[in-house]
Formats: sequence, C-alpha cells, structure tokens
Amino acid sequence: MGQTPGDAQENLIGGRARIDGPAVQARDVHGGIHVHTGAAARVPPPRQLLPVPAHFTGRNDDMAALEGLLTGNGRDRPARSLIVVSGPAGIGKTTLVCGWLHSLAAEFPDGQLYADLRGHSAQGPASPGEVLSQFLRALGAGSVPADMAEKASLWRSWTAEARIAVVLDNAFTAAQVRPLLHAGPHGLTVVTSRRRLTGLRMDGAAVHQLRALRPDAGAELLSRAIGDDRVANEPSAARQVVALCAGLPLALCLASARLASRPRQSVKTLADALTRDTERLAALHVEGENTVSNALDASYAVLTEEAALLYRRLGPLPLRTFDARSAAAACAASLAWAEARLDELVEANLMEETGPGSFRFHDLVRVHAHGRATAEESAPARAEALRRVCDWYLETATEAEKLITPAQFTLARDVTHPAGLPVPFADDPGALAWLDAHRMNLMAVIRAAAASEWHAMTWQLVDAMWPVFLRLRHYDLWIEAHEIGLAAAREDGDAEAERQMLNSGAIGLSAAGRVDDAAEWYERSRRAAREAGDVRDEGQALLGLGGCHRDAGRTARAVEYLDQAITCWEACGYPRGVALARIILGEIALAQDDTGRAVEYFTHAHTGLLAVNDPHDAARALVFLGRARARAGEHRAGTAAMEEALAVFTSSGAVHWQARALEMLGDSARERGEETAARHFRARARALFETTSPADARRLREAPGGT
Repeated sequence: MGQTPGDAQENLIGGRARIDGPAVQARDVHGGIHVHTGAAARVPPPRQLLPVPAHFTGRNDDMAALEGLLTGNGRDRPARSLIVVSGPAGIGKTTLVCGWLHSLAAEFPDGQLYADLRGHSAQGPASPGEVLSQFLRALGAGSVPADMAEKASLWRSWTAEARIAVVLDNAFTAAQVRPLLHAGPHGLTVVTSRRRLTGLRMDGAAVHQLRALRPDAGAELLSRAIGDDRVANEPSAARQVVALCAGLPLALCLASARLASRPRQSVKTLADALTRDTERLAALHVEGENTVSNALDASYAVLTEEAALLYRRLGPLPLRTFDARSAAAACAASLAWAEARLDELVEANLMEETGPGSFRFHDLVRVHAHGRATAEESAPARAEALRRVCDWYLETATEAEKLITPAQFTLARDVTHPAGLPVPFADDPGALAWLDAHRMNLMAVIRAAAASEWHAMTWQLVDAMWPVFLRLRHYDLWIEAHEIGLAAAREDGDAEAERQMLNSGAIGLSAAGRVDDAAEWYERSRRAAREAGDVRDEGQALLGLGGCHRDAGRTARAVEYLDQAITCWEACGYPRGVALARIILGEIALAQDDTGRAVEYFTHAHTGLLAVNDPHDAARALVFLGRARARAGEHRAGTAAMEEALAVFTSSGAVHWQARALEMLGDSARERGEETAARHFRARARALFETTSPADARRLREAPGGT
C-alpha cells in the first residue's frame, strides 16, 4: 500500500538544527471562537455580565416571537431555519438566543455550535474561513482544507443531514454569514447582530428586532439584583437608573453590580454618576455604547487596585481567552495572585468564565479595558505585558515540545522575562492537549509578536508549535505560521532559523497538497544550506525534495534525492535522518511489490530509531515492517508488529497513525480472506481518518470493497 496524502510531513522529517557531533539529537521537520457539539454540550448558558435571574420575565414576548418564527405558529407563515436577532450593543441578544436554544436542546440532538464573529471587535471581524475551520474541527474534521471553497464544501457535506443549531453571534455583514449557513433541512441557524442584516432575507431569513427593556422589566431586573427594599426606599432614583441605562440589560447589570458591591451606597449616588456625561447618554439610545462605557467606568472604579491592574493588563492583549497562568505572566505575579484577581473580575461581572479555568471579556468590556490601559498605562508598560505573555507562551510551548518529541533538538530560545510558573501538564498527552487548546492564542501571539517586530520571538514561537502541526495536522494554521516565521527569521538575520522555517513550512505545504510550492521552499533551503556549508540541513532539504518527487510519481528521481540525503547524513553523523530516509525508501519498495527489499529498509529504520530514542517514528517503521512481512506471507509476525505499533500510536494520541495502522491490518486481513475482520479494521480506520484526513476517509469509502 502506498503513502497517504497525510503521511507526507512525517516522511519528510530529517533534522533541521545544527549539530556539533553525533551525540546531539537534532530537531526534525515534518488547530475566540467558542464551540460546543454533541448531545450533552450546548451553546453557552444564557448570561450577561451579571447573570439575569432565572425567573426574569422581561424577555418572554421575545422568546414567544422566536418560537413563532421557528414553527410558523401553525399559521400561513412558513417555519424558518434562519433567524436574525438584531439590536443595539448591550441589548441582550446573546443571552436571549442562548436561553431560547437551551430550552430547545432536545430538538437538535446532533449538537449546538456557537461562534463569536467579532463584528465590532477592535481586531476586526472573524473571517468565514476561520469560523469554518473551528466548526469543522468541532464536528470531527481535525484536518481542515486550507482553501476556503473546500472548507465550505466540506461544511455543507457535514451538515446536510445534521439536526444541529448554530449561533453566529455578533455578525457584521450578510456576506460574513452566508458561507457559514448549514446545508440541511433539519437544522437552525440564529444570527445576532447590531445591524439588521436585511441582505439575509434573500437567504430566507426571518428577522426579529430586539428592543430595549420596558421600564417595568428594567426595574424588575434591578430589584432582583440589589433587593426589593433598596428599590422601594429610593423609587425615584431607581427609575432614574433604569432610564439612564436606556433599557440595556448589559448597562443595567453592570450598574446593579456596582450597587450590590456597595450595600451602604444610595441608589441616587449611582444615578448621579450616570448623569455626568449627558451627551454620551443621549447617544446611548441609538448606538448602545456610551452608557455602557459609563457603566463600565463605574464598575471599574470599585475594583481593588490589584484587580484593576489585571483588568488593564489583559485588555490590550490579542488573546480571545485567558487562564490564570497567562494572567499571572501579564502582571509578573504568582499563580495564586492571578486566580484571586480573576475571581474578583468574574464576581464584578467584568469577565465571564467560558469553561474550567478559562475566561474571556465581553467585546464591550474588552474595549473598555483597553481604553483604561491606554489612559492609565504607559506604552512601554503595555508592551512589557504583551512581551511577558509571549515569553510565557514560548516557555510553555517549548516544554510541551520537549515532552512530545524528546528526541528532537530545539534551537535557542530568547526569553526576556521568565515567568517562573509551573507548566500545566505532566506528560505527552497532556502537553499535546494543552497545545491544541491554546493553538489559537499561540497564533494570536505569533501575529502580535510579528507586528511588534520581535523577530526572534516570532520564529521561535512558530518553531515551538511544531508538535501541534506534527500530531494534529492543522494545515491552515501550519502554513500561515511558517509564512510569518520565515519572514521573521529573515528580518532577524538568523540563517539557521530561516532554513528551519523553510523546511518545516515546506512539509506543511506538501501535506496540504501544494507539492510544487513545497519543492520550491525545499530548493531554497538546499541552496542556503550549501552556502552555509551545513551538510546536515542540506540532507534535510534533499529528503524533502525526494518526498515531493515521490508524491508526484517520479520514483527514480525520488530515490536519487533520498540516497543523496543518506550520504549527507552518514557523512555528518546523523543516524536518525538516515533511518527516516529509509522509511520512505521502504515504502517505495513496498509499492513496487519488492517485499524483501522493503523488509530490509524498515528493519534497519526501526533499529536505528529505537537507538536514538524516537518511539513515534520507530513505531512508524514498525507498522510498515509488519505490513511488508504480511505481504511476504509472514502473516502472524506481520500482524503482531502492526498491533504493537498501533498500541504505541494509541498511547501517544497519534490519531492519524492509529488509522494508518488499522488500515494496514484491514488490508492484511482481507488478503488472508478474513472479510469480517477486514471490514472491522477499515471501519475503525475510516472513522479516525474523518478527524485527521478527510481525503483518506474518502479514499477508503471509494475503494473497492470499502466500508
């Protein structure tokens, strides 16, 4: 059996970093959107910055209106599968929609997905491609095409029959929404926006305009937050607070939070504070932002000095979510300090908890926090906070890299501000899970470091993300990161880092099917290595070029390049690279049905990789060795070898290689006439390929006798 498209990056691994002698092991080359899926995982629970009381009735009419749009109310109006809920900022669109969908959980058994489209974010709206990547991964497509048209096609295919509900929150334009609409007749998409998005009526949308709370509903919300007695003692001031908040639930909740935190303060004191900028309050009725700013100022004013510091330090950061460690790094503080301050911000309803240990700002609160930082912190102080967070991410990702790929050499790291914080994982699976969970924040700090012209930091962050690309195959992020990293390495004047970016980026391009682009990057790397006299890196580029020619079907040229790579690495004393090249040569021999030569190549590769403590690649050699032996008629020994390799891949979380091993076991079972076992193995393989390589899953479905 030949190489699958998803194998390319691991077959093209050699070593990228300079070594001084054979004893040094070299480093090799070879995914805030909030998403929930599954019957037990839904859109986030309905909440404002201050949670709306469970029995609050101020939105019952809106709930009924949405229900009528969904069902048609049994009248002549058609039921709708696309609903737009629009209204000004802070009006409670997200809370309303999420609360409504929680009540409809049973009607969408295949899951509910939520994405913040960041329509009014300072960083700009989320692109449809970014959101589609996250949705597809949440649905199980761990490997997402880089091309937007292919993403959209895959999304339509996955949702054609699904009974799902999708919330597209804070949309900016109809064009931003259209590529995210599901394809099936059984789903529901609800879009929230400060704009009416009338263009979506062409797509069959029903629009519900959310209005300000009625005065009595606003008074009820305030009363439930601070107590009936306080409202009854100052009814005029309470009515004034409700009026000045213009019926915005966000503003009312924040005002209530301030009053609740000061039980001895009169309601009139807050009312007076809200009237200090009447022009901004007048604008609030239209735009919904200025009174929110006043309310946020009032809430910020009652924070402790330490909580206010954290609020300001986090506001300008590019992260969509925070945890205690990133918060501690930003303030050069301890983990316990950060945990306590985050609790304060959550209690003050200036930050919301999105999951265990994960927090985020509401968009308007983030804008306010950024504004307070600009007003109260110097530019150098803001830059230092960002640098400290970048340093922490670099330190932590590098530690994860060492656990996941211990045989690989890591280039130097330039950490300006060591955080001194404990790493949040203890083993290989934990490290990989952390990298995966933080991949979007890692990409955000890479972009921020590049924008700040911290060139060494930028390419080092890209380099430290290597395991997440190697194991989880987020091709779109892989390519973007290495394009940024390559430019940064050039600006940094670090020739070795530049070759590292070229080699590892080329593998991502090849794995994504851009073989010609990959070959061009490898050729540039080879020329640079020759100019530098770096035989070790020249071997890496030759290995990559061999892989590109093999993918293009030019087997003879591929063998020439692979033999040259082996010659280079034998000369400089890099046995690991030699072993990796032999894996590809063994696959070529196996594809040519030369099982004897294939067994020889795989045996030498397996022995060599065990000798340099590379269990993952040793298991790759072993699974191919087992397949070659089975093809040669040694069924029992071959099956045992493949099962041993499968156990290694399962333990390390290498899902793609679990699927590859299962496919090989299925092929071997079919060759022995064991059709039931063959179907079982191939079905398991296809299920795993769906999450890592849809092309391989499709290949299995379409193969003769495929499941």
